[in-house]
Amino acid sequence: MILAGDVGGTKTSIAIFSSKRKLRQPLAQKTFSSPKFEDIEALLLEFLSKSKYSVNQACFAVAGPVVDGKSSITNLPWVISERQIRRVLGISSVLLVNDLVATASFVPFLKPQADYVVLNQGKPVPCGTIAVIAPGTGLGEGFLIWDGKKYRAFASEGGHSDFAPRDALQIELFNYMHEKLDHVSYERVCSGPGLKEIHTFYHKIVDARERHAELSKTITGADDPVPIIVKAALGGVHCELCEKALETFVAIMGAEASNLALKVFATNGIYLAGGIPARIRPALEDGKFVEAITRKGRQSELLADIPVYLVLNPDVCLLGAAKLGFETISERVKNRRIDARHLRRKN
Repeated sequence: MILAGDVGGTKTSIAIFSSKRKLRQPLAQKTFSSPKFEDIEALLLEFLSKSKYSVNQACFAVAGPVVDGKSSITNLPWVISERQIRRVLGISSVLLVNDLVATASFVPFLKPQADYVVLNQGKPVPCGTIAVIAPGTGLGEGFLIWDGKKYRAFASEGGHSDFAPRDALQIELFNYMHEKLDHVSYERVCSGPGLKEIHTFYHKIVDARERHAELSKTITGADDPVPIIVKAALGGVHCELCEKALETFVAIMGAEASNLALKVFATNGIYLAGGIPARIRPALEDGKFVEAITRKGRQSELLADIPVYLVLNPDVCLLGAAKLGFETISERVKNRRIDARHLRRKN
């Protein structure tokens, strides 16, 4: 069995899986608020203390770069180490992977309608590169490359690349952000905290701010303002500030999705994952998001041919972590058998 986790800056989902064939049927699963725990070991011990299952293998997808079995979570003060988790939990094997590697790893196994919907049909190129972009607490990016037999997932920290405003209003937004930050990356404007910053920006420049002062105060004081902004923007409460904020957010997300697609030449599709996109589905299905993707000058025709998919399954990263965990165990068992055969031959 595998203990798998999707470790993010806002929440962490943990589950126990019995086999690779039953990834969609975990034996136990629970989601925790990440900031409530001092470190990941405390969270895992809390989960395992209430579980009747014992595990000896684990794989965790973490929202940050993984180097030499360690990772510092970008939007959380945790330093995660394979060795430390093994020691505290007393298990033999722990694997850390970037969360976009886990997410991308499961993309080829997503099911139409149940797991994703099509935003742009395009003209997919079989075995072409696939781009994955995931706005949530941060902005994750990754991609998949066909190796001749299967797709292999790769991490990217492209979300931290420089934000490039597209029009006069976005230039104003950049200047506003630059006064607060030394470096304005796409993650700073295309994430949950980014959506809040865009709303604050509009609150300062739009005359309608007085009519929405109470709602803006609620948004400012909320631990997670995204649901409030999204609900207001999509018609729950009419608010010009929220509508403009979400419209700008979608435009920036489309621009960066197409940036990633051009850099990895993603002819087999762009997959939009993460915690935010599924929440704002109506704002992505009205055509403006795909329009933002295809607005690339001389490369507009190329972008128009790239399929675009909205991932609906909230557990895609967790499922990818479990899949990678089982594959790693299988590979290690295979290598041990090969080593054993070589040893017998020598003897």
